[in-house]
Amino acid sequence: MEFCRYEKRGHVAYVTITRPEVMNALHAPGNRELGSVWDDFAADDNLWVGVLTGEGEKAFSAGNDLKYTAEMSRLTREQRPDLSMPSGGFGGLTSRYDLFKPIIARVNGFALGGGLEMALACDIIIAAEHAELGLPEPRRGLIAGAMGVHRLPRHIPLKAAMGHMLTGRHMSARRAYELGLATEVVPMAQLDTAVDAMVNDILRCAPLSVRATKQAAMQGLRMPLEEAGATEYEWEMRRRRSEDSVEGPRAFAEKRTPNWTGK
Repeated sequence: MEFCRYEKRGHVAYVTITRPEVMNALHAPGNRELGSVWDDFAADDNLWVGVLTGEGEKAFSAGNDLKYTAEMSRLTREQRPDLSMPSGGFGGLTSRYDLFKPIIARVNGFALGGGLEMALACDIIIAAEHAELGLPEPRRGLIAGAMGVHRLPRHIPLKAAMGHMLTGRHMSARRAYELGLATEVVPMAQLDTAVDAMVNDILRCAPLSVRATKQAAMQGLRMPLEEAGATEYEWEMRRRRSEDSVEGPRAFAEKRTPNWTGK
């Protein structure tokens, strides 16, 4: 890995963007590298939870590396390297709709533009108190096209979302919590403790139950309530046939901690 660090610790994958010199902004090679990381995370049955963050205490990610973009625009078509985006979208994550393992965004500083869009693509956001979040693209002649313009109005009240998107204004971590965007906000010194607590609570649950829950919740949002309740979800079908669906009630009856296998 050249632009990120990918660590597997037990059932948890820790993904850290390692470009602090540009506030962990991403360029084309970084996006593709992260795309390969999330491909591996999705395919590894031993990984049940993911944590995404940026290196240092200043930035989670400032989004697209605009200096790199500007430099590439000065090159001729023949001179330009591969600038393609991975199929998973910005950071390999924003256009990935079939990954039902939970991912936590550990927001350790600025989460702007594509940085916030990656956090929005995660399931849980735990932010340090000093963090700032925003979609400043219109101030650069751009839009938050990595699903930010669509996800933010689905995550917070419409008028609040429009106030931020149409002005490019940042919001504080505390304001993000008030709006329901951040799950938790803690002092930077307690950020890892809060993330670890969330990871451990997820790991106490059966992994197939977690995936079935995420799939049903996310896909059900697109449907009327009655249709959502009547739909069969792939991971729920797998959970029903799993060994863990037997282990859970048995462990409860025997007053012991369940031994989840994900099978």
